[in-house]
Amino acid sequence: MKRALYAVAVSMAVACGGGGGGGADEPDASDVVIGANTTVVAFEGEHVYFGGEPNRRTVDKPITFPEPGLRYRKVTLRIGLRCPTGGCDYWDRLARLSLVRPGAADEMVELELARFITPYRVGGQFTVDVTDLQRVLEGPQMVRVFIDTWVQPGHAQGAGWLVDAAFDFEGGVPTPDPFAVVPLWAPQRVVYGDPARPIDVTANLDVPAGTTGVRLRALVTGHGQGNADNCAEFCARDHTFTVGDMPVTKNLWRNDCLTTAVPGQQGTWQYARAGWCPGAMVTPWTADATAAAGPLTVSYDVETYENTCRPESATCSGCTLGAACDYDGGAHTEPGWEQSAVLILLR
Repeated sequence: MKRALYAVAVSMAVACGGGGGGGADEPDASDVVIGANTTVVAFEGEHVYFGGEPNRRTVDKPITFPEPGLRYRKVTLRIGLRCPTGGCDYWDRLARLSLVRPGAADEMVELELARFITPYRVGGQFTVDVTDLQRVLEGPQMVRVFIDTWVQPGHAQGAGWLVDAAFDFEGGVPTPDPFAVVPLWAPQRVVYGDPARPIDVTANLDVPAGTTGVRLRALVTGHGQGNADNCAEFCARDHTFTVGDMPVTKNLWRNDCLTTAVPGQQGTWQYARAGWCPGAMVTPWTADATAAAGPLTVSYDVETYENTCRPESATCSGCTLGAACDYDGGAHTEPGWEQSAVLILLR
């Protein structure tokens, strides 16, 4: 079944400007105004943990970015994790920082700015370049931090995390100049290896006149273990975004954990994984994707694989880590890809 998670008709008024729009019908570089150097704090010691009302695995906060339309040579997101009283979570957890914005039919949707994996039992400091996203880092916004933690104050395996996050804006004109951010897919999990649920994900949009370049920016990580080939956390696979008729393919594998992840952790943080390391930022997948003005379809797929170690398999085989065929939420979890993507329109 094909899933069009976003069907986007992009104009400057829709895609440009975080405070509800702005700009002309076509890009115009003559209107450039340089912004002053500034720092915007999103979170400061925000306690993220399982439980609370509402559940504090997800925390939303209204903040105000610089006014719409200003240009910045560079925008850097800094994220810090500190241990609360009771200690940091013992386990590596999927986490992200997002904007929460109105989507189709006024439904609120996430636009993922950055993804990181928490370290085992210790804090850490991370940075990521978000210059390409500056056209949505404007005006009043709702910022969200999410950590997939299952511990809370008083738990034997830690009390969660204290989260710091800030954006550093450096005035200047980026080259090329990103004038719009087009969401393709909000953060979502795509099941991998089940023939009854094939990956078939697409989005449609219009590229406005005046666009001189298109850049893909995606965040993709593999999760699930105990399956055939120990997918998707520990299996390298080719992933392909097709932008119009242009395929962009990458073998998703991260083998630099020993030198890039937070040192001094517990656990298996040194091992290579499908696009991530415990205690490290997930590196955005960026690629040039030439596209002419007009209607455009973008799709996502992963190389063919069947997980024969699953409950519905006619013959259960290939299980790893001593797992049985049934998923148990621990040693054996369903393989899948956590994925989100945007297109950056350039001038």
